Amino acid sequence: MRILKQANFQFMNSRKMGYILSSILIGLSIISLILHGGPKYNIDFTGGTLVHLKFEKNVQIQTIRSAVAAHGYGDSEIKHFGEQNEIAIRTGIVQSGEEISTELEKLIEEALPDNPFVVQRVEKVGPKVGKELVRDALLAVFWAMVLILFYIMWRFEFKFSVGAIAALMHDVIITIGVFSVLDIEISAPIIAAVLTIVGYSLNDTIVVYDRIRENLKAGKKVASDLPDIVNRSINETLSRTVITSSTTLIVVTVLYFFGGEVLRTFALALIIGIFIGTYSSIFVASPIIVDWKTKKA
Repeated sequence: MRILKQANFQFMNSRKMGYILSSILIGLSIISLILHGGPKYNIDFTGGTLVHLKFEKNVQIQTIRSAVAAHGYGDSEIKHFGEQNEIAIRTGIVQSGEEISTELEKLIEEALPDNPFVVQRVEKVGPKVGKELVRDALLAVFWAMVLILFYIMWRFEFKFSVGAIAALMHDVIITIGVFSVLDIEISAPIIAAVLTIVGYSLNDTIVVYDRIRENLKAGKKVASDLPDIVNRSINETLSRTVITSSTTLIVVTVLYFFGGEVLRTFALALIIGIFIGTYSSIFVASPIIVDWKTKKA
C-alpha cells in the first residue's frame, strides 16, 4: 500500500539545513551531558538500594524527605512512582536491602502514623555490579556499531557504511541527550531501548540505501544526477517509512501512557528514537552519500 503515490519531495535540497539542525541537537545533547556530569544512571548501574512504598492516601515527597533526612538518609533520592500515593526511595547505601527497608519503614511509620503503606519491592545492586553493567552496556553499543559497519560495507560499499554509522551515532547521542535534558535516569530498559533504536533506524536506512543502489544501477552514473536519484529513492520508499513509523509509534505511545511507570521511560526512548531514526535516514545517512560521491567526482 502506498499512501504517498506521487511524492516528489526535494529532500537533498534541504540537506544543509538538516546538517545544521542535527549539529544543534547534538551540541545541545553534549552540553547537557557535560553540565550533568555525564548520563544520570539509576540504581542498575550506580549500586545502592531502592525501596518502593505504596501508601493508602496521597503523600508529599517533602514529608518523606524530612523523615529520612533526620536519620542519616539525607542524600537519598525520593520521588513519586507513577501515582501520588506511591514513593520510590533510592539510597546509595549498600548493605542488606531488608535492613534498610525495615529502618525506612519505621521512620516513615513514625512520620505518617495516619497513612499506612505496604512495601511493593526492595532492590539492591552492589557498586561493582553497577560498574560492570555500565561497561557491558557501552560494549554492547560499540560492538553493535562495529558489526553494522562491516555488514553494510559487505552489502553496499564503504561510503554507505560511514553514512549509516553516522546516522546511528546521531540517533544514540540525541536520544541520550534528551534524557539528560529531561533529567531522566538511564536504566537497563533504556539501554535496551537504545539498542532497539539502533536496529530500527538501521532497517530504515538500509531500505533507502537498497533503493538508491537499484536506481544507481538503472540510471546514469553521473555525479550531478546523484541528488535527484537519492531524492527519487527516498520518495519511493517514503510510504513504507511513514506506515512503519506510524504503526510502531501508535503501539509505543499506548505503552507510554498505559504500560506503567517501569515501562514509561523505555517507551519514551522508543518514541524519541522513531522520530530521530526516521529523520536521520533521510537527512543524515543519505546526504552523506550525496556529498561524498559528489565531492569525489
